[in-house]
Amino acid sequence: MTALIQSILFISIGWLDVLDILLVAILLYQLYKLIKGTVAIRIFLGILAIYLIWKLVSAMQMELLSEILGQFIGVGVLALIIVFQQEIRRFLLLLGSQSAFAGPGIIKKILSWSKNKVTEEQLDVGAIIRACFDLSRSKTGALLVISQESELQYQASTGTAIDANLSASLLESIFFKNSPLHDGGVIIYQNRIKAARCILPVSDSPKIPPHLGLRHRAAVGITENTTAIAIAVSEETGKISAVKAGDLQLDISAEELRSFLERELKED
Repeated sequence: MTALIQSILFISIGWLDVLDILLVAILLYQLYKLIKGTVAIRIFLGILAIYLIWKLVSAMQMELLSEILGQFIGVGVLALIIVFQQEIRRFLLLLGSQSAFAGPGIIKKILSWSKNKVTEEQLDVGAIIRACFDLSRSKTGALLVISQESELQYQASTGTAIDANLSASLLESIFFKNSPLHDGGVIIYQNRIKAARCILPVSDSPKIPPHLGLRHRAAVGITENTTAIAIAVSEETGKISAVKAGDLQLDISAEELRSFLERELKED
Protein backbone atom coordinates (compact mmCIF):
# COMPACT_ATOMS: atom_id res chain seq x y z
CA MET A 1 0.00 0.00 0.00
CA THR A 2 2.83 2.38 0.88
CA ALA A 3 4.55 1.68 -2.44
CA LEU A 4 1.30 2.39 -4.32
CA ILE A 5 0.83 5.72 -2.54
CA GLN A 6 4.43 6.68 -3.27
CA SER A 7 4.04 5.82 -6.97
CA ILE A 8 0.89 7.95 -7.18
CA LEU A 9 2.64 10.88 -5.51
CA PHE A 10 5.51 10.71 -8.02
CA ILE A 11 3.20 10.86 -11.05
CA SER A 12 4.03 14.05 -12.94
CA ILE A 13 1.56 15.86 -15.16
CA GLY A 14 3.03 18.26 -17.67
CA TRP A 15 1.40 20.93 -19.82
CA LEU A 16 1.37 18.55 -22.79
CA ASP A 17 -0.74 16.10 -20.78
CA VAL A 18 -3.20 18.88 -19.94
CA LEU A 19 -3.33 19.92 -23.61
CA ASP A 20 -3.87 16.29 -24.64
CA ILE A 21 -6.81 15.91 -22.23
CA LEU A 22 -8.28 19.23 -23.35
CA LEU A 23 -8.15 18.33 -27.06
CA VAL A 24 -9.71 14.91 -26.43
CA ALA A 25 -12.45 16.53 -24.34
CA ILE A 26 -13.22 19.02 -27.14
CA LEU A 27 -13.38 16.25 -29.76
CA LEU A 28 -15.67 14.15 -27.56
CA TYR A 29 -17.89 17.16 -26.93
CA GLN A 30 -18.19 17.91 -30.64
CA LEU A 31 -18.96 14.24 -31.31
CA TYR A 32 -21.64 14.32 -28.61
CA LYS A 33 -23.22 17.40 -30.19
CA LEU A 34 -23.39 15.62 -33.55
CA ILE A 35 -25.13 12.50 -32.25
CA LYS A 36 -27.22 14.20 -29.56
CA GLY A 37 -30.92 13.65 -30.18
CA THR A 38 -30.34 10.83 -32.68
CA VAL A 39 -30.62 7.08 -32.39
CA ALA A 40 -26.85 6.93 -32.92
CA ILE A 41 -26.20 7.75 -29.28
CA ARG A 42 -28.24 4.72 -28.20
CA ILE A 43 -26.28 2.49 -30.56
CA PHE A 44 -23.04 3.94 -29.18
CA LEU A 45 -24.13 3.16 -25.61
CA GLY A 46 -25.03 -0.38 -26.68
CA ILE A 47 -21.58 -0.92 -28.21
CA LEU A 48 -19.97 0.54 -25.08
CA ALA A 49 -21.97 -1.89 -22.93
CA ILE A 50 -20.77 -4.85 -25.03
CA TYR A 51 -17.17 -3.67 -24.68
CA LEU A 52 -17.47 -3.39 -20.90
CA ILE A 53 -19.05 -6.86 -20.67
CA TRP A 54 -16.19 -8.24 -22.77
CA LYS A 55 -13.64 -6.72 -20.39
CA LEU A 56 -15.55 -8.12 -17.42
CA VAL A 57 -15.79 -11.70 -18.73
CA SER A 58 -12.12 -11.55 -19.77
CA ALA A 59 -11.15 -10.56 -16.23
CA MET A 60 -13.28 -13.43 -14.88
CA GLN A 61 -11.51 -15.80 -17.33
CA MET A 62 -14.76 -16.95 -18.97
CA GLU A 63 -12.96 -18.13 -22.07
CA LEU A 64 -15.89 -19.13 -24.33
CA LEU A 65 -17.92 -15.98 -23.85
CA SER A 66 -14.77 -13.88 -23.97
CA GLU A 67 -13.80 -15.46 -27.30
CA ILE A 68 -17.24 -14.75 -28.81
CA LEU A 69 -17.32 -11.15 -27.64
CA GLY A 70 -13.67 -10.72 -28.66
CA GLN A 71 -14.52 -11.72 -32.24
CA PHE A 72 -17.37 -9.20 -32.23
CA ILE A 73 -15.08 -6.44 -30.92
CA GLY A 74 -12.48 -7.45 -33.53
CA VAL A 75 -14.78 -6.39 -36.38
CA GLY A 76 -16.16 -3.51 -34.32
CA VAL A 77 -14.32 -0.87 -36.34
CA LEU A 78 -15.97 -1.96 -39.59
CA ALA A 79 -19.34 -2.19 -37.83
CA LEU A 80 -18.91 1.33 -36.48
CA ILE A 81 -18.09 2.70 -39.94
CA ILE A 82 -21.21 1.07 -41.39
CA VAL A 83 -23.56 2.03 -38.57
CA PHE A 84 -22.23 5.56 -38.05
CA GLN A 85 -21.44 6.44 -41.67
CA GLN A 86 -23.67 9.52 -41.62
CA GLU A 87 -22.30 10.73 -38.26
CA ILE A 88 -18.69 10.11 -39.39
CA ARG A 89 -19.34 12.14 -42.52
CA ARG A 90 -20.76 14.99 -40.44
CA PHE A 91 -17.80 14.81 -38.04
CA LEU A 92 -15.28 14.98 -40.90
CA LEU A 93 -17.17 17.93 -42.39
CA LEU A 94 -16.96 19.62 -39.02
CA LEU A 95 -13.18 19.03 -38.83
CA GLY A 96 -12.75 20.43 -42.34
CA SER A 97 -14.89 23.47 -41.72
CA GLN A 98 -12.92 26.68 -41.25
CA SER A 99 -15.64 28.13 -39.04
CA ALA A 100 -15.55 25.16 -36.70
CA PHE A 101 -11.92 25.10 -35.54
CA ALA A 102 -10.17 28.06 -37.15
CA GLY A 103 -9.80 31.56 -35.79
CA PRO A 104 -12.20 32.76 -33.10
CA GLY A 105 -14.61 29.90 -33.82
CA ILE A 106 -12.84 27.49 -31.46
CA ILE A 107 -12.72 30.14 -28.73
CA LYS A 108 -16.46 30.65 -29.02
CA LYS A 109 -17.07 26.92 -28.80
CA ILE A 110 -14.93 26.59 -25.68
CA LEU A 111 -16.66 29.55 -24.05
CA SER A 112 -20.09 28.23 -24.99
CA TRP A 113 -19.08 24.92 -23.42
CA SER A 114 -18.02 26.47 -20.12
CA LYS A 115 -20.91 28.94 -20.02
CA ASN A 116 -24.26 27.52 -20.93
CA LYS A 117 -26.03 30.52 -22.38
CA VAL A 118 -28.73 28.58 -24.20
CA THR A 119 -32.10 28.90 -22.51
CA GLU A 120 -34.92 26.67 -23.59
CA GLU A 121 -37.98 28.51 -24.82
CA GLN A 122 -41.51 27.12 -24.59
CA LEU A 123 -42.82 25.96 -27.94
CA ASP A 124 -45.79 27.94 -29.28
CA VAL A 125 -48.09 24.98 -29.84
CA GLY A 126 -50.98 27.24 -30.82
CA ALA A 127 -49.01 28.74 -33.72
CA ILE A 128 -48.21 25.30 -35.10
CA ILE A 129 -51.84 24.15 -34.84
CA ARG A 130 -53.18 27.31 -36.50
CA ALA A 131 -50.67 27.05 -39.34
CA CYS A 132 -51.33 23.34 -39.91
CA PHE A 133 -55.10 23.75 -40.12
CA ASP A 134 -54.89 26.85 -42.31
CA LEU A 135 -52.62 24.87 -44.64
CA SER A 136 -55.00 21.92 -44.41
CA ARG A 137 -58.01 24.01 -45.46
CA SER A 138 -56.14 25.32 -48.51
CA LYS A 139 -54.69 21.85 -49.26
CA THR A 140 -51.15 23.17 -49.08
CA GLY A 141 -48.54 20.50 -48.46
CA ALA A 142 -46.26 20.98 -45.46
CA LEU A 143 -43.71 19.11 -43.39
CA LEU A 144 -42.68 20.32 -39.92
CA VAL A 145 -39.92 18.74 -37.84
CA ILE A 146 -39.93 19.71 -34.15
CA SER A 147 -36.83 18.89 -32.11
CA GLN A 148 -36.33 19.48 -28.40
CA GLU A 149 -32.95 17.78 -27.86
CA SER A 150 -30.89 18.76 -30.90
CA GLU A 151 -30.71 21.51 -33.50
CA LEU A 152 -30.43 18.82 -36.22
CA GLN A 153 -27.56 20.79 -37.71
CA TYR A 154 -26.80 18.30 -40.47
CA GLN A 155 -30.40 18.24 -41.72
CA ALA A 156 -30.69 22.01 -41.34
CA SER A 157 -27.52 22.51 -43.39
CA THR A 158 -29.24 20.90 -46.40
CA GLY A 159 -31.82 23.70 -46.52
CA THR A 160 -31.99 27.47 -46.20
CA ALA A 161 -31.15 28.99 -42.82
CA ILE A 162 -33.88 31.20 -41.36
CA ASP A 163 -33.47 31.32 -37.53
CA ALA A 164 -36.65 33.31 -36.92
CA ASN A 165 -39.24 33.30 -34.18
CA LEU A 166 -41.96 30.72 -34.70
CA SER A 167 -45.27 32.10 -35.94
CA ALA A 168 -48.26 30.74 -37.85
CA SER A 169 -48.03 33.41 -40.56
CA LEU A 170 -44.35 32.66 -41.22
CA LEU A 171 -45.02 28.93 -41.54
CA GLU A 172 -47.87 29.59 -43.95
CA SER A 173 -45.66 31.92 -46.00
CA ILE A 174 -42.91 29.32 -46.21
CA PHE A 175 -45.25 26.59 -47.48
CA PHE A 176 -47.18 28.86 -49.87
CA LYS A 177 -47.18 27.08 -53.22
CA ASN A 178 -45.34 29.87 -55.04
CA SER A 179 -42.73 30.29 -52.32
CA PRO A 180 -39.19 29.13 -53.21
CA LEU A 181 -38.96 27.57 -49.73
CA HIS A 182 -42.12 25.44 -49.83
CA ASP A 183 -40.44 22.23 -50.98
CA GLY A 184 -38.83 20.12 -48.26
CA GLY A 185 -39.15 20.28 -44.49
CA VAL A 186 -38.99 23.02 -41.87
CA ILE A 187 -36.92 22.41 -38.73
CA ILE A 188 -38.17 23.97 -35.48
CA TYR A 189 -35.95 24.10 -32.41
CA GLN A 190 -36.53 26.01 -29.17
CA ASN A 191 -39.51 27.88 -30.61
CA ARG A 192 -37.49 29.12 -33.60
CA ILE A 193 -37.68 28.15 -37.24
CA LYS A 194 -34.07 27.17 -37.82
CA ALA A 195 -34.24 26.28 -41.52
CA ALA A 196 -36.61 25.58 -44.40
CA ARG A 197 -36.43 23.55 -47.63
CA CYS A 198 -34.48 20.88 -45.77
CA ILE A 199 -33.80 17.48 -47.34
CA LEU A 200 -34.84 14.72 -44.95
CA PRO A 201 -34.15 10.96 -44.99
CA VAL A 202 -36.94 8.94 -46.59
CA SER A 203 -38.18 5.83 -44.79
CA ASP A 204 -38.58 2.53 -46.64
CA SER A 205 -40.79 1.04 -43.92
CA PRO A 206 -43.41 -1.38 -45.34
CA LYS A 207 -45.86 -0.17 -42.67
CA ILE A 208 -46.40 3.13 -44.51
CA PRO A 209 -49.60 2.99 -46.61
CA PRO A 210 -48.68 2.87 -50.31
CA HIS A 211 -50.94 5.81 -51.21
CA LEU A 212 -48.80 8.21 -49.13
CA GLY A 213 -46.06 10.16 -50.87
CA LEU A 214 -42.51 11.23 -50.12
CA ARG A 215 -43.61 13.93 -47.66
CA HIS A 216 -45.02 11.36 -45.26
CA ARG A 217 -42.11 8.99 -45.85
CA ALA A 218 -39.71 11.82 -44.99
CA ALA A 219 -41.72 12.54 -41.83
CA VAL A 220 -41.35 8.90 -40.80
CA GLY A 221 -37.70 8.80 -41.85
CA ILE A 222 -36.57 11.78 -39.75
CA THR A 223 -38.31 10.40 -36.66
CA GLU A 224 -36.71 6.98 -37.18
CA ASN A 225 -33.25 8.55 -37.22
CA THR A 226 -33.71 11.18 -34.50
CA THR A 227 -35.78 11.87 -31.39
CA ALA A 228 -37.66 14.66 -33.17
CA ILE A 229 -41.38 14.57 -33.96
CA ALA A 230 -42.90 15.50 -37.31
CA ILE A 231 -46.17 16.85 -38.69
CA ALA A 232 -47.17 16.38 -42.33
CA VAL A 233 -50.01 18.06 -44.22
CA SER A 234 -51.13 16.26 -47.35
CA GLU A 235 -51.27 18.36 -50.52
CA GLU A 236 -53.83 16.00 -52.11
CA THR A 237 -56.32 15.62 -49.24
CA GLY A 238 -55.37 18.31 -46.75
CA LYS A 239 -55.28 15.73 -43.95
CA ILE A 240 -52.83 16.17 -41.09
CA SER A 241 -50.56 13.41 -39.80
CA ALA A 242 -48.26 13.30 -36.76
CA VAL A 243 -45.22 11.06 -36.40
CA LYS A 244 -42.98 10.00 -33.53
CA ALA A 245 -40.33 7.27 -33.63
CA GLY A 246 -41.66 6.10 -36.99
CA ASP A 247 -45.23 5.71 -35.65
CA LEU A 248 -47.55 7.44 -38.10
CA GLN A 249 -50.91 8.82 -36.91
CA LEU A 250 -53.11 9.70 -39.90
CA ASP A 251 -55.94 12.21 -40.23
CA ILE A 252 -55.87 13.79 -36.77
CA SER A 253 -58.07 16.64 -35.49
CA ALA A 254 -56.97 19.92 -33.92
CA GLU A 255 -57.49 18.56 -30.41
CA GLU A 256 -55.64 15.36 -31.22
CA LEU A 257 -52.73 17.39 -32.62
CA ARG A 258 -52.66 19.59 -29.51
CA SER A 259 -52.72 16.54 -27.23
CA PHE A 260 -49.96 14.91 -29.29
CA LEU A 261 -47.69 17.96 -29.11
CA GLU A 262 -48.30 18.63 -25.42
CA ARG A 263 -47.76 14.97 -24.52
CA GLU A 264 -44.53 14.58 -26.51
CA LEU A 265 -43.07 17.91 -25.45
CA LYS A 266 -43.87 17.18 -21.82
CA GLU A 267 -42.04 13.85 -22.12
CA ASP A 268 -38.98 15.68 -23.45
